[in-house]
Amino acid sequence: MTVEHHEFASDNTAPICPEAWAALQEANTDYAAAYGEDRWTARVYDRIREIFETDCDVYFVFTGTAANALALAQVCQSFRSIICHQNAHIQTDECGAPEFFTGGSKLLPVGGGNGKIDIGQTKALLIRQNDLHSHKPGVISIAQATEFGTVYTPDEIAAVAGLARAYQLFVHMDGARFANAVASLNCSPKTITWEVGVDVLCFGGTKNGTGAGELVIFFNKEVSREFDYRTKQAGQLGSKMRFLAASWIRLLTGDVWLRNAQHANRAARHLARRLQSVPKVEIVFPVEANAVFVRLDDQVARGIQTGGWRFYKFIEPDVYRLMCSWSTTEEQISHLVADAAAIK
Repeated sequence: MTVEHHEFASDNTAPICPEAWAALQEANTDYAAAYGEDRWTARVYDRIREIFETDCDVYFVFTGTAANALALAQVCQSFRSIICHQNAHIQTDECGAPEFFTGGSKLLPVGGGNGKIDIGQTKALLIRQNDLHSHKPGVISIAQATEFGTVYTPDEIAAVAGLARAYQLFVHMDGARFANAVASLNCSPKTITWEVGVDVLCFGGTKNGTGAGELVIFFNKEVSREFDYRTKQAGQLGSKMRFLAASWIRLLTGDVWLRNAQHANRAARHLARRLQSVPKVEIVFPVEANAVFVRLDDQVARGIQTGGWRFYKFIEPDVYRLMCSWSTTEEQISHLVADAAAIK
């Protein structure tokens, strides 16, 4: 069965959402000051402070990798280490960027169910890392939502932050899908960030509907000093910053960012429910954001992919990830499920 779009590989493959696209066109009608000195950028900073209900420092970068790597470099000296989940994006998918930009910090992976770091394992690692000859732990990094599409509750984040404080560590949050986590929990953004001890958040826009541009938000303003120089040095200071900021303004106005995330989350839950009735398909992790992880035997996986559907194997030997986005439709879901069910 043929449909126009066969894409469940990533929410990055979705188009720019209509609101963000319209904002780009509006920002393109006249001249404006460069390097973030424009009115769109100023409005984003003010709106972020309103949404998070606190005074915070906000910076634009172009990509999620830059956001994570530069934020971690800001809070982690080269002789310190970064504790993260063994499947965290900074560990598996950022080409050593955190290590590069920190100038030598070591990632220390720990395990934990459903993509969340295990507090016991983390504490045990911290107890072991107390020798001058090893990296000194400096940061605990968590992803919200996680790489497995699960979501940390406020209490779970507070537990991580409490452990971090006990060992005088910072807490970094990779929020590439932060909007999906907020939509899943139906909570105020502050309740899963600064109120429970997060020092710096990388707030993703690309997966939520923009064409480019992520935010690095420092709730602990003591550590953000001269971060603007760090972004400039790393080639992340946009000259025509208004085109990054304009899309964000439209996302953050009227809660478009939340509606986009809610749609993606609903699509994932619907897809998971439909797939549960298909033989040889097993849902692996709780579907709490916009990802569905399924166990497929080789015949089913090859059959679906031969039909033109694109998705990734995520965990060897047989776990695949299906991503939904703000633009995922009922028709796409129905066609994918029908193609999967037709494979005998």
